Amino acid sequence: MRPEWPHNPPVVFAMLTLSPDISTPLVSQIVDGLRGLIAGQVLKPGSKLPSIRAFAATHNVSIFTVVEAYDRLVAQGWLVSRAHAGFFVKRRDDMTGGASGSSQLPPEVPRFDARWYLKQIFENRNLPLKPGCGWLPHDWLFGDAVRRSMRQLSTEGPELDGYGLPYGHMALRMIIAESLSERHISVEAGQVLMTHGSSQALDLVARCLLKPGDTVLVDDPGYPNLLYMLRFLGVQLLGVPRTPTGYDLQALEVLLQQHQPKAFFTQPRLQSPTCSVASTAQLHRLLQLADQHGFALVENDIYADMDVATRSTLASLDQLRRVVYVGSYSKTISPNLRVGYILARADLLAEFVQLKMVAGLTSSEIAERVTFGVITDGRWRKHLKSLRDRLGEAQRQVGRRLDSLGFELFHEPEAGMYLWARHPDLPDSAELSQAGTGEGIMLGPGQLFLVEPRTTGWLRFNVAFSSDERLWRFLEQRIDMGQRVAQD
Repeated sequence: MRPEWPHNPPVVFAMLTLSPDISTPLVSQIVDGLRGLIAGQVLKPGSKLPSIRAFAATHNVSIFTVVEAYDRLVAQGWLVSRAHAGFFVKRRDDMTGGASGSSQLPPEVPRFDARWYLKQIFENRNLPLKPGCGWLPHDWLFGDAVRRSMRQLSTEGPELDGYGLPYGHMALRMIIAESLSERHISVEAGQVLMTHGSSQALDLVARCLLKPGDTVLVDDPGYPNLLYMLRFLGVQLLGVPRTPTGYDLQALEVLLQQHQPKAFFTQPRLQSPTCSVASTAQLHRLLQLADQHGFALVENDIYADMDVATRSTLASLDQLRRVVYVGSYSKTISPNLRVGYILARADLLAEFVQLKMVAGLTSSEIAERVTFGVITDGRWRKHLKSLRDRLGEAQRQVGRRLDSLGFELFHEPEAGMYLWARHPDLPDSAELSQAGTGEGIMLGPGQLFLVEPRTTGWLRFNVAFSSDERLWRFLEQRIDMGQRVAQD
């Protein structure tokens, strides 16, 4: 006798792939996979699952493996077992109005916003595949130099038992000022304020420049944590559309005719998630518009060290008259080394440092001294060149794979970490991402990056994490599923 399958059974089964060769136990793979299908609404509430024997036969696993997996899902609240009937996806009323009177709430389908993203980073950091993340693999970073710097620091015996300086470690600020001259940004060490990563830098700037109710321009799509942080401050966000060549200046000018923004927080270079780059002509026009309409420009340039080209920046063209510049070492040295910085004119920087002291006293002098040791290491420039070459090759390889599957690329960058892409048969990247989580894959759904979240097929791919064949098998299966659904 054939088992009772969920609707469209071949499609559902094709989406759940078990890999006996990886370290994750088969039981966990089944649990995670079915959980992803349920949370992604592929398996609807009330759907009947295959019998234990049918599931075991289909996937060539032990009956006992399936029993344990189903039992775990029942215990976790995803399934309900009915005597002589089988296992079913739990309905909401199964959890709130059953005979037991249980008050347990059903598993919640996540909102794809910055809060979800932060949970993905820290709760799912051990997922086998992370093509949607925003950092580099550990073996792409400069870990050897970090260790050398730490050893050197321990032998020097500096007095590190007190607070650091409010502006940060002087030697590091001096070398930052020196290195920025290569980018044609003329600053003294006194114009450099060290921060706890670029996140603190952006937060300090926003809290000093803005008040609740202010109108603020942001890239659209853009950096989710920034969007969340600005909303938390109570400001009104207006998205400036990104194009493959930078900004939609016509759309920006329309916004400026209708609103009076206080600031524009933007990433001109290797922007996340699109990896697009604004031309020098666009930057000049942006500065003209800022002067004309009286808004500040906050330039987030944290991917500068990944760029293969020497380019103009808003800061180099403006020399910090209206521009506040944010940089960081977390992307190229280590995300665990939370060292960023702000460049600004003296009066603004004094406000930033005052707020920094109120919010957290000083940044970590130990981290800043370690960073100083890394960027003065004789192999620092060689590391950056190697990293750029490696990212360039990964861009080409991942771009070719996406193209071969029928993905549309927003554009084809020559540098940076990301590709922004969509597929006609994958219209909802949020649903796709939820299914991916169930199979141990952390994707970057486009909805996460939009100023006004909506259903979209766009996905952010981190090229450094997108070489694993399991990712491509998953995408192929989901595309095939989408094509079958479209034909029904």
